[in-house]
Amino acid sequence: MEKSFDKLINRVLDGRYKIENVLGIGGMAYVLKASDIKENRTVAIKILNDEFNTDELAVKRFVNESKAVSMLSCPNIVKIYDIVITSTLKYIVMEYIDGITLKDYIDKVGALSWKEAVHYVRQILIGLSHAHEKGIIHRDIKPQNIMLLKDGHVKVTDFGIAKNLRTLGSKDKLMTATGKFIGKAEYASPELVLGDVRSQDYTTDIYALGILFYRLLVGRLPFDGSQYEVHQHQLKH
Repeated sequence: MEKSFDKLINRVLDGRYKIENVLGIGGMAYVLKASDIKENRTVAIKILNDEFNTDELAVKRFVNESKAVSMLSCPNIVKIYDIVITSTLKYIVMEYIDGITLKDYIDKVGALSWKEAVHYVRQILIGLSHAHEKGIIHRDIKPQNIMLLKDGHVKVTDFGIAKNLRTLGSKDKLMTATGKFIGKAEYASPELVLGDVRSQDYTTDIYALGILFYRLLVGRLPFDGSQYEVHQHQLKH
């Protein structure tokens, strides 16, 4: 069965981005490696799956990510080069990161020395500090969303459920494809799990980073029985 991204391999999008191969596949989107013919550089293109093109919440989340990251400019946050939203295709062009996730790294090596752990956490804090200065909270800090480059440099990625506190209104909610917070809650703060959007602020990210720091140092999560799903009640519009 042909996947939605198969038809894009070797195709040139908008006369500029030549698709090379698949980098990753998620529940709502997939990431392709491409060559930016105009700028002569390698890029990563995150494309919304065809099945979600007419899903209002999925599209909102996708656009939310592009808007959040486009506001930011920091060496420790993935760069956004281009955003294309049409009725048939929605994609974000990002810098290509030649590395692995922090999760893959710690799964392989286990607990880190305090110096190495601090080296990574310090960079994440720099990225979060910049985002927070712009009013953006990430809300999904975890090893899977931290990319580790070969030189030890790290970048924060995946702002899919980020929130701009400067535009927070009474109708805002945690946006996912279903309108629910569904996922593993190992790094989620209490207010995030409970869906208390009004209480979510910069400390939501700091809480998650504290859990991540603990795992880097100890090699495991601070809570037993943490591999579970949290099905949050549907939040009202």
